Amino acid sequence: MPAPHEHDAYDATRHPGLLAWLDDRRTDFTRWAHEAAGAHPFDHSDASLDALEDLVRATYAGPEEITRQRRTPFVQGAVWYIGDVLCRRKGWVWTFEPDFDTGELPPFYGETEAPGLLDTPCVGAPGAGPGEHWYPLNTLRRLVAEDDEMGEPIDERLVGMIEGWYDEEAEEEDGENDEDGDDGDDGEGDTRT
Repeated sequence: MPAPHEHDAYDATRHPGLLAWLDDRRTDFTRWAHEAAGAHPFDHSDASLDALEDLVRATYAGPEEITRQRRTPFVQGAVWYIGDVLCRRKGWVWTFEPDFDTGELPPFYGETEAPGLLDTPCVGAPGAGPGEHWYPLNTLRRLVAEDDEMGEPIDERLVGMIEGWYDEEAEEEDGENDEDGDDGDDGEGDTRT
């Protein structure tokens, strides 16, 4: 699909594929939850996120397997559930964003994954700019990945990712290593935006 032109005022929250997908996910949620976890309630609690994480880790051997099965009912439901938790907890909204580099809109959940393109829905703060969105499918992939992009072992929990525990720990560690308690650049405090 061609890039949305600036004058077209593309609304990433109103993409027809996204709206249909959200409607399908909401309609199918009760059945998905029952099939996924039986009697365990998917009630947007930390315990339900732990249960989802356990299911994902027990079912998928690695990120590539999730990618191959990204259009299956279980993965689709898990993507929606993670995003819905973020929307409820943080006041975020669902969007379908144009490609960050080209501005083109890929097919929504295309038949095959287009390498280098994000063709799945994401969530973010209302008005979030390019690159400021959370892709729940990538969260699922990260749950079963052994190493990150730098080859470092991944030891994260879904609840921690959603609540930002790891970001807070990294900030605390940065401050602990610096005698004056700032970001360590020149003693002028945190200059990150």
